[in-house]
Amino acid sequence: MQVLIVEDEKRLADALAQIMREARYQADVAYDGDDGLYYAGNGTYDVIVLDVMLPGKNGFEIATALRRKGIHVPIIMLTARDDVRDKISGLDSGADDYMTKPFVPEELLARIRALTRRQGEVVFEEASFGDLKLNLSTCDLTCGAKTIHLGFKEFEILRILMANPKILISKDTLIEKVWGADSDAEDNNVEAYISFLRKKLHFLNSRVTVSAVRRVGYHLEETT
Repeated sequence: MQVLIVEDEKRLADALAQIMREARYQADVAYDGDDGLYYAGNGTYDVIVLDVMLPGKNGFEIATALRRKGIHVPIIMLTARDDVRDKISGLDSGADDYMTKPFVPEELLARIRALTRRQGEVVFEEASFGDLKLNLSTCDLTCGAKTIHLGFKEFEILRILMANPKILISKDTLIEKVWGADSDAEDNNVEAYISFLRKKLHFLNSRVTVSAVRRVGYHLEETT
């Protein structure tokens, strides 16, 4: 399961991401409303955990914008204010559930499970591009009759590229989403893992390549 957390309190956001990972979910984090809307609009998520009060666009604006774009991923809104009017505003803007801070992590996980059940258990277990299939549970990459296991960072990079096939993903974005915003990782770390991925794609005899646009970023490309 892919979860997006949009929360400007960095300590809380990182703690929520760790809780998701311990539950064996994949978690992305955005620390302001503008990044949250970008990630939500360009990624493949099963649930969005969305704070109300955010720098940039607030949670109500994000939920409304997503629904207007036809993005119906379930949204759980978080707020520090226990005000009925806020709850009504959140639900009317497109949220599916509402939780007041502080909350118990187990309850948040239970509500996430309930929302996915309500969606008919529509949980994406596989991503695909061209002749490639990426198992999101096992990190196995398959092309035809061949399968190879990806390391965690290889898997995360490829998952991001597959989720955004028409978007150039910068090295800075990959560092933030794969290594973390506070990481000491640099451009050469990204380049090394891109090289590992290219070798595995070659081993699989895939028609898919990781193409680079100098000083802009990476994207997947299928050769004929």
